[in-house]
Amino acid sequence: MTEPTIRTVAVVGSGVIGRSWTRVFARAGCETRVFDPDPEQLARALDWARDSAREAEAHGFIDSAAAAGEGRAIHRCDTLDEALSGAGWVQESGPETLAVKRRIFADLDAAADQGTILASSTSAHDMSRIAEGLAGSDRCVVAHPVNPPHVIPVVEILPGESTRPEVLTAALTFLESVGQSPVRMNRYLSGFLLNRLQAALIREAVFLYGTGAASVEAIDTVVREGLGLRWALLGPFGTGHTNADGGAREYYQRYGDAYREMWRELATDPEFSDRVIDGIHDEMEEMYGASATEALCAWRDRLVRRIRALKDDDPPAGPTRGTDR
Repeated sequence: MTEPTIRTVAVVGSGVIGRSWTRVFARAGCETRVFDPDPEQLARALDWARDSAREAEAHGFIDSAAAAGEGRAIHRCDTLDEALSGAGWVQESGPETLAVKRRIFADLDAAADQGTILASSTSAHDMSRIAEGLAGSDRCVVAHPVNPPHVIPVVEILPGESTRPEVLTAALTFLESVGQSPVRMNRYLSGFLLNRLQAALIREAVFLYGTGAASVEAIDTVVREGLGLRWALLGPFGTGHTNADGGAREYYQRYGDAYREMWRELATDPEFSDRVIDGIHDEMEEMYGASATEALCAWRDRLVRRIRALKDDDPPAGPTRGTDR
């Protein structure tokens, strides 16, 4: 990880996403101010950040010095002005409601220093709508993470109509400097990139289960022990590129008709009734046990870290690729 290009950061909103962002910035060495209008939520988030760093230390992902450094980098702020004073980056992670986002960004724009970049963790809204009418709309970007961002590095970057090009460049550079993997979107689409790709797979999984083609366990196994193992290393296009000796052109030309036939058969509106949802839930509990989600999430996070470490130790051959700018 390089030195962060912005040294002082404010995290506004300390729920599940905000608290995870706190660890991203703190472990990179940023002075990380955290504010939430709910003092109890803020206290829980700071306790979580400390406990999460200790857990990472216990599993060998960081050493004791790094864990202590994270703790020193995180600062509780009881007012928005205190959090924003001198901050070069603000990560807003408030409620996922457009009206609320607009109010928060109006407050951020009024209180933040003129050169501060204002970023939103929104997973649904266009920055052009969030920042509409703000004097500082030209310094606002969407920086949508994958949950939890301290474990999974992708961040989807979407400028608004008014965002200055240099702000976009600075946002991409900063997020890369704190260890994330920013990707730029060229235009707004509902769900952005990750959630649209995820929704397409889930749509077909629901169709296959709901029509009785396969069990929940069978469908999850195909992804977990098949597609997912490839996708942890290569995306859909990279997978196609490696599925034929001649690369992507040969693969898609060879199997183009087969894909077109499957696409014509894909259900556009599968049944997603209580019957289907209850069945999925019941079969998941059979697989992992009731009330096991906390332990399953912890196991997921540990394994993702180990997979990332393996990829870092053994990168693919070929030219080094930088951030998609």
